[in-house]
Amino acid sequence: MTSAKIFLIFLLAALVATPVAVAQGGLLSGLLGLIHIDGVLYCSPNGKLDVINGTTTPIFPNAGVQLQCGAGNVVSSTTTNGSGVFSLVLDPLQNLLSSVLSNCSLVVTTPLSTCNASLPSVGFLQSPLQLVGKTLVGLLRIVNLSAAGFQLL
Repeated sequence: MTSAKIFLIFLLAALVATPVAVAQGGLLSGLLGLIHIDGVLYCSPNGKLDVINGTTTPIFPNAGVQLQCGAGNVVSSTTTNGSGVFSLVLDPLQNLLSSVLSNCSLVVTTPLSTCNASLPSVGFLQSPLQLVGKTLVGLLRIVNLSAAGFQLL
Protein backbone atom coordinates (compact mmCIF):
# COMPACT_ATOMS: atom_id res chain seq x y z
CA MET A 1 0.00 0.00 0.00
CA THR A 2 2.86 2.40 0.82
CA SER A 3 4.48 2.01 -2.62
CA ALA A 4 1.13 2.78 -4.29
CA LYS A 5 0.85 6.05 -2.32
CA ILE A 6 4.41 7.04 -3.22
CA PHE A 7 3.70 6.29 -6.89
CA LEU A 8 0.55 8.43 -6.81
CA ILE A 9 2.42 11.31 -5.18
CA PHE A 10 5.10 11.23 -7.91
CA LEU A 11 2.43 10.95 -10.61
CA LEU A 12 0.55 13.93 -9.19
CA ALA A 13 3.76 15.99 -8.98
CA ALA A 14 4.57 15.17 -12.61
CA LEU A 15 1.08 16.16 -13.76
CA VAL A 16 1.29 19.47 -11.92
CA ALA A 17 4.74 20.30 -13.33
CA THR A 18 4.01 19.36 -16.97
CA PRO A 19 1.73 22.33 -17.88
CA VAL A 20 4.31 24.78 -16.53
CA ALA A 21 7.11 23.19 -18.57
CA VAL A 22 4.98 23.10 -21.73
CA ALA A 23 3.85 26.72 -21.28
CA GLN A 24 7.47 27.85 -21.13
CA GLY A 25 8.44 25.71 -24.13
CA GLY A 26 10.53 23.64 -21.75
CA LEU A 27 9.77 20.13 -22.93
CA LEU A 28 9.97 20.73 -26.68
CA SER A 29 12.60 23.46 -26.48
CA GLY A 30 14.82 21.16 -24.44
CA LEU A 31 14.53 18.51 -27.14
CA LEU A 32 15.39 20.96 -29.91
CA GLY A 33 18.17 22.75 -28.02
CA LEU A 34 19.40 26.26 -28.70
CA ILE A 35 20.99 28.23 -31.52
CA HIS A 36 24.07 30.14 -30.31
CA ILE A 37 25.75 32.84 -32.42
CA ASP A 38 28.98 34.40 -31.20
CA GLY A 39 32.21 35.98 -32.31
CA VAL A 40 34.77 38.72 -31.80
CA LEU A 41 34.46 41.99 -33.69
CA TYR A 42 37.57 43.97 -34.65
CA CYS A 43 37.80 47.62 -35.64
CA SER A 44 38.50 47.11 -39.34
CA PRO A 45 36.60 47.36 -42.66
CA ASN A 46 36.11 43.57 -42.58
CA GLY A 47 35.63 43.11 -38.83
CA LYS A 48 38.61 40.73 -38.72
CA LEU A 49 41.94 40.76 -36.95
CA ASP A 50 44.42 42.28 -39.40
CA VAL A 51 48.08 43.20 -39.08
CA ILE A 52 48.78 46.59 -40.65
CA ASN A 53 52.29 48.07 -40.51
CA GLY A 54 53.25 45.64 -37.76
CA THR A 55 50.33 46.51 -35.47
CA THR A 56 47.25 44.42 -34.91
CA THR A 57 43.73 45.70 -35.35
CA PRO A 58 42.10 46.72 -32.06
CA ILE A 59 38.87 45.13 -30.91
CA PHE A 60 35.54 46.94 -31.40
CA PRO A 61 33.99 47.41 -27.92
CA ASN A 62 30.41 48.61 -27.30
CA ALA A 63 29.34 48.00 -30.91
CA GLY A 64 25.70 47.23 -31.63
CA VAL A 65 25.23 43.87 -33.37
CA GLN A 66 21.87 42.76 -34.77
CA LEU A 67 20.64 39.53 -36.27
CA GLN A 68 18.50 40.65 -39.20
CA CYS A 69 16.35 38.29 -41.25
CA GLY A 70 14.42 38.75 -44.47
CA ALA A 71 13.86 42.42 -45.29
CA GLY A 72 15.84 43.76 -42.33
CA ASN A 73 13.62 42.39 -39.55
CA VAL A 74 15.62 42.49 -36.30
CA VAL A 75 15.33 39.08 -34.63
CA SER A 76 17.86 39.66 -31.86
CA SER A 77 20.41 42.26 -30.84
CA THR A 78 23.33 42.68 -28.48
CA THR A 79 26.33 44.88 -27.79
CA THR A 80 29.95 43.76 -27.88
CA ASN A 81 31.67 43.73 -24.51
CA GLY A 82 34.97 45.42 -23.67
CA SER A 83 36.82 42.62 -25.48
CA GLY A 84 34.76 42.95 -28.68
CA VAL A 85 32.88 39.70 -27.99
CA PHE A 86 29.22 39.36 -28.95
CA SER A 87 26.81 36.52 -28.23
CA LEU A 88 23.21 35.82 -29.25
CA VAL A 89 21.02 32.88 -28.24
CA LEU A 90 17.94 31.91 -30.26
CA ASP A 91 15.07 29.57 -29.49
CA PRO A 92 14.67 27.01 -32.33
CA LEU A 93 10.90 26.99 -31.73
CA GLN A 94 10.77 30.54 -33.08
CA ASN A 95 13.77 30.40 -35.45
CA LEU A 96 14.37 27.36 -37.64
CA LEU A 97 18.07 26.68 -38.18
CA SER A 98 17.74 26.34 -41.97
CA SER A 99 15.90 29.67 -42.14
CA VAL A 100 18.45 31.44 -39.93
CA LEU A 101 21.34 30.17 -42.08
CA SER A 102 19.73 31.08 -45.41
CA ASN A 103 17.79 34.27 -44.61
CA CYS A 104 19.62 36.01 -41.77
CA SER A 105 22.81 38.01 -41.37
CA LEU A 106 24.72 39.81 -38.65
CA VAL A 107 24.73 43.59 -38.97
CA VAL A 108 26.96 45.94 -36.97
CA THR A 109 24.91 49.09 -36.41
CA THR A 110 27.66 51.20 -34.83
CA PRO A 111 29.73 53.16 -37.39
CA LEU A 112 33.36 52.10 -37.77
CA SER A 113 34.47 55.67 -37.13
CA THR A 114 33.39 55.16 -33.51
CA CYS A 115 36.41 52.95 -32.87
CA ASN A 116 38.80 54.58 -35.36
CA ALA A 117 38.27 58.09 -36.76
CA SER A 118 40.14 57.21 -39.97
CA LEU A 119 37.52 54.57 -40.88
CA PRO A 120 34.24 55.40 -42.69
CA SER A 121 31.41 56.98 -40.72
CA VAL A 122 28.81 55.80 -43.24
CA GLY A 123 27.90 52.23 -44.10
CA PHE A 124 27.82 49.19 -41.88
CA LEU A 125 29.43 45.79 -41.49
CA GLN A 126 27.32 42.82 -42.55
CA SER A 127 28.04 39.08 -42.55
CA PRO A 128 26.15 35.93 -43.47
CA LEU A 129 26.17 33.11 -40.92
CA GLN A 130 28.00 29.81 -41.02
CA LEU A 131 27.57 26.61 -39.05
CA VAL A 132 30.52 26.01 -36.72
CA GLY A 133 29.33 22.82 -35.07
CA LYS A 134 27.07 21.27 -32.48
CA THR A 135 27.66 20.85 -28.75
CA LEU A 136 25.88 18.58 -26.31
CA VAL A 137 25.66 19.95 -22.76
CA GLY A 138 23.94 17.33 -20.66
CA LEU A 139 20.66 16.79 -22.48
CA LEU A 140 20.74 20.18 -24.20
CA ARG A 141 21.89 20.33 -27.82
CA ILE A 142 23.44 23.65 -28.86
CA VAL A 143 23.99 24.57 -32.51
CA ASN A 144 26.92 27.00 -32.83
CA LEU A 145 26.97 29.62 -35.59
CA SER A 146 29.38 32.45 -36.34
CA ALA A 147 29.94 35.25 -38.84
CA ALA A 148 31.14 33.92 -42.20
CA GLY A 149 32.96 37.19 -42.95
CA PHE A 150 31.99 40.82 -42.50
CA GLN A 151 31.92 43.27 -45.40
CA LEU A 152 31.53 47.03 -45.30
CA LEU A 153 28.36 47.99 -47.15
